[in-house]
Amino acid sequence: MRKTLLIAEDDEVTLSLLRKVFQRPDLIVHEARTGVEALRVIDQNPVDVVLTDLKMPGPDGLAVLAHSRKTRPDAEVILMTGHATVESAVNAMKMGAFHYITKPFSVDEVVHLVDRVVELTSVRKENTSLRSLARGRGGLENIIGVSDSIKEVLSLVRKVADTNSTVLITGESGTGKELVARAVHYLSPRADRMLVPINCSAIPAELLESELFGHVKGAFTGAHATRAGKFEAAHNGTIFLDEIGDMSHHLQAKLLRVLQEKSVTPVGGNHPVPVDVRVIAATNKDLDEEVSEGRFRSDLFFRLNVIPIRIPPLRERREDIPVLAAHFIERYDREKGRSLDGIRKEPLEMLRRYPWPGNVRELENLIERIVVLKGDGWIETSDLPEKVRRAEGFLRTAIPMLGESGLDIRSATADFENALIRQALHLAGGNKNRAAGLLGLKRTTLVEMMKRRHLGGIERL
Repeated sequence: MRKTLLIAEDDEVTLSLLRKVFQRPDLIVHEARTGVEALRVIDQNPVDVVLTDLKMPGPDGLAVLAHSRKTRPDAEVILMTGHATVESAVNAMKMGAFHYITKPFSVDEVVHLVDRVVELTSVRKENTSLRSLARGRGGLENIIGVSDSIKEVLSLVRKVADTNSTVLITGESGTGKELVARAVHYLSPRADRMLVPINCSAIPAELLESELFGHVKGAFTGAHATRAGKFEAAHNGTIFLDEIGDMSHHLQAKLLRVLQEKSVTPVGGNHPVPVDVRVIAATNKDLDEEVSEGRFRSDLFFRLNVIPIRIPPLRERREDIPVLAAHFIERYDREKGRSLDGIRKEPLEMLRRYPWPGNVRELENLIERIVVLKGDGWIETSDLPEKVRRAEGFLRTAIPMLGESGLDIRSATADFENALIRQALHLAGGNKNRAAGLLGLKRTTLVEMMKRRHLGGIERL
């Protein structure tokens, strides 16, 4: 689909040059020689890109920018001027300009900027329906719970949402970190712009830089066209950097520069592109420990950890389990066309006592599976998976009985701790990080305990 470009310029030589440069089949070009004409074009046409001079007869470029932001909020504005000052540049960026260039400028620079904006507007329009759907899933009502710990999370979200402060969300996998990120964004003044999520652990390190910062045509093999990165797509909105703890040291340094300079330089490019982006990061790792072990940059950690929000694991908010179970039963009854009545008291208590290594995501998946397979009636103990029933059996037999002959409490305590370690490793599928989390320990502490007790090779029972 052709994009619409408005060129607002009172100098005929510059206007003629720009007219010739942008006379191409993918663009519809409108011209304005005064601020009044520019405002009229914006009012009467679905403009995607505005390329405007700062000084011209009538309303100036900042007035055109302000009118565009109000009338065509999805359009991007690039300002041109031969009278650049720090103050005017700062004002333009604060008002939401995409970029600010000074005369004389190179044709390549202007073409490069317009091409980037054209691609960004295409991405945004393609994602309009998805963004609308995501907003419906982004409110606080989607964070379910009655526990004090989850109420504290909700209170923090309300306090920080209307600021631009960087947020670092920590918590184990499956606790709902993305739900919290969405709530922060959709309760903020940036809610009408994009929330751009990217999973830093799901993309190979050699490709992640291009995904984040974009690339220019010919930057590397396969770069057949200029492509905007996630930061540019999130301009005036929010970027959600999930699993930030898995980012390579090389990219950590580049991300730190972006946060400091508020601009990105595409791979293979020479011109930094200013970006106004709120950053929300998340990780299931202990970044304090990662910093101390040299795996994460301390300066980046301090940049990200402005507003820390910790999502508690489900085992720390057991009073929320009945509420969550009822919520998921109702949802999947509706979505799957089933008619379960609910869950009996005994299996519900078993769910409350289960340690939930996969957290809320594991509970949701379990309920969905039961709803689909059972179809109707009440959830009984026999409907629960074997691992839940096995964990229940462990709890009933873990405490030794004290008879008349007594027992050695030190030996009994050691046996009990060994059994807990075995159980945690089993539930975590051998993953020592997750097992340590289940036991409320650091990974290094768990590994040392296993060595001291000769518990190697017991990850799976």
